[in-house]
Amino acid sequence: MKKAAFIILCSLFLKTAAQENQNISPEKMNIIKTNITAYAFRNINLSYERAINQWFSLNIGFGTMPEGKIPFINAFLKDEDEKRFQNLRVKATNFTIEPRFYVGKGYGKGFYLAPYYRYSDVISNTFDFYYDYNGPDGIAYQIPLRGQGSANGNSGGLMAGVQFFLTRNQNLVLDFWIAGAHYGSGKGDFTMTSDYLLTPDMQAQLKKEIEKLDIPFVKYTVETNSNGARIKVDGPWAGFRSGLSLGYRF
Repeated sequence: MKKAAFIILCSLFLKTAAQENQNISPEKMNIIKTNITAYAFRNINLSYERAINQWFSLNIGFGTMPEGKIPFINAFLKDEDEKRFQNLRVKATNFTIEPRFYVGKGYGKGFYLAPYYRYSDVISNTFDFYYDYNGPDGIAYQIPLRGQGSANGNSGGLMAGVQFFLTRNQNLVLDFWIAGAHYGSGKGDFTMTSDYLLTPDMQAQLKKEIEKLDIPFVKYTVETNSNGARIKVDGPWAGFRSGLSLGYRF
């Protein structure tokens, strides 16, 4: 009797568990997203997030900015300096690897912390630059130069955010990047050439004018010669992240 009762109870338990498993739909583990706020900066981007388990996922993103003016260049250059770069255009790309640690419901939903690595590069067109050379006769001469170059950086950072599933079937996703910042090192090389043969005094004034630009968050050194100047970027590379992404979960 005891054996029969035990078998009956086990059968009922297994049947109930099977019914519960049938009612639970499998989690959707993949999300494709784009950061819609980044388009204000001409940044065309796409990212893919894969949930590994309830609390951990991996997000990989790529962005590219087609050639054009530097967004908000007047925020870090004075008006008179900005005028020297009227036809300066740049294009840029970035690649980001971002593990995410979720708190709460997980599987891509809720608050998360995300340490990340980012590679970035920037390439300029051939642009015009000029400076005023004060000659020994007391007359100022405008010296034109043509510049071009590129720079790239590797950095690591941390971001906090929260991700929502907006529809009943939980397919539409809103990812809010609350705030993130990264810091690393960058290297670059830009050259400026002139049709004029620059004297030592002209070179000294050119070096001083370029150093006076004082571009924030960028450490650079200036070398001059009779043909123009060479600007080497070798120092900190920093950035900030925030925005809203829309995506599809499947």
